[in-house]
Amino acid sequence: MDFEQLTSAGAGAPSDASLWLALKAGQTNALGTLYDRHGGLVYGIALKVLGHAQEAEDLTQDIFVKLTHSTAYDPQRGSFRTFLAILTRSRAIDRLRSHQVARASVERLKSTQVTSPAHTPAEAIAQTERTQEVQAALAQLSESQQTILRLAYYEGLSQSTIAEQLDTPLGTVKTHSRRGLLKLRQLLQEHWGQ
Repeated sequence: MDFEQLTSAGAGAPSDASLWLALKAGQTNALGTLYDRHGGLVYGIALKVLGHAQEAEDLTQDIFVKLTHSTAYDPQRGSFRTFLAILTRSRAIDRLRSHQVARASVERLKSTQVTSPAHTPAEAIAQTERTQEVQAALAQLSESQQTILRLAYYEGLSQSTIAEQLDTPLGTVKTHSRRGLLKLRQLLQEHWGQ
């Protein structure tokens, strides 16, 4: 049964499970109905966890956009509303953690800049050379390894957040990260002769 048949059937409003199955069948109109029913719930949970209206709006949009590609909900395991509530809370906590990691990294960087002694020109040149060597070694990794390591170490994102952003399984992110770090270490040890 397609979306139009679901909504025009005389039996009342279609169930969430029916709408989910219609969405999975490519009937994107079902997403609007699901959003109308549950958008307030998702936004409310996101706002409570994140404490910021714009972040809550962004997360709400992300959750519903990703529903079109998701296969995580199983109507036989529980209600769609409960699924959305758990998903929203989990994703909101992931965002909080990634923001906290990023803030902590910035704070550590600021504190080391304030407390570290002034570098001599020779030290500054050596640091620049090391940075360039790391960048050159990083460029030798696969595209996916580079992306994951940059998101993790330059942007401070958790592996679960990276998996979500790249729409990649968490296990794949962990594997690429580990292999990328091992390859990076090998390249740098060869370059530095250690």
